[in-house]
Amino acid sequence: MRDVIYRLFRSPAALIGMALLLLVAIMAASASVFYPQGPFNLVGQPLAWPGKLPGLPFGTDSLGRDVVAGILHGSRVSLLIGLAATVAALALGIAIGAPSGYFGGWVDDVLMRITDAFQTIPPFLLAIVIIVIVRPSVATIIFAIAAISWPAVARLVRAEFLKLREAEFVASCRLIGMSDARIIFTQILPNAMAPIVVSASIMVASAILTESALSFLGLGDPNAISWGSMVGMGRSDFRTAWYLVAIPGTAIVLTVLGLNLLGDGLNDALNTRLHRRRAGA
Repeated sequence: MRDVIYRLFRSPAALIGMALLLLVAIMAASASVFYPQGPFNLVGQPLAWPGKLPGLPFGTDSLGRDVVAGILHGSRVSLLIGLAATVAALALGIAIGAPSGYFGGWVDDVLMRITDAFQTIPPFLLAIVIIVIVRPSVATIIFAIAAISWPAVARLVRAEFLKLREAEFVASCRLIGMSDARIIFTQILPNAMAPIVVSASIMVASAILTESALSFLGLGDPNAISWGSMVGMGRSDFRTAWYLVAIPGTAIVLTVLGLNLLGDGLNDALNTRLHRRRAGA
């Protein structure tokens, strides 16, 4: 673990990614401190450009709401959806992929056919259908994004379990009478976590982008503000107030960039084969 952390902090990509994500986390944590009244409070004339009114560095939207308040409070919603959807997708993907790869046979066939059935439906279309059938809310969006994200996790976990189930340490565990569940969760899964962790960082970025696209189409939670909903609300005034789209759009780009850079850094830090080759060279 120390070697992984050392390699992670030596990676320029990982450091830049962590710096960007730390900035977003600070924004989310400080939202209630600087703007306790929330992002929907009317504070000035509509469509005031950045810097035009004192105390409103990013200006106001079409209703006269502070854009900075929207950015800070929107970071909470975007991060919440990205993280919660990823955790849910990982839990379901591991629950499907682990027994599929470990047991094989008919268990693998049944679970992979279920996975195939979900993958035959266009992911974004499935998310839209789920939200329209239920109702737009933060919980529904999290569920919809998790529902379209878990099949990739299941296949990744299955591939790792297929590779590790024949390892010598697994055979030793069977010889001493260790149960299948204990082997799966205490022996194989910890050794399969490296690619799962790297995939998780990319999934958070994908979840934020998916939520932004859904909110842009008007399928976001009407009682919560996110960066995607800010972009969607600002598109009607794009010709005269393009900053309403550019500012939350930049926040999305920087967050996704940070997550992707962190994912690249994690991939390099956890790739023991690559470091062994470099050491041998």
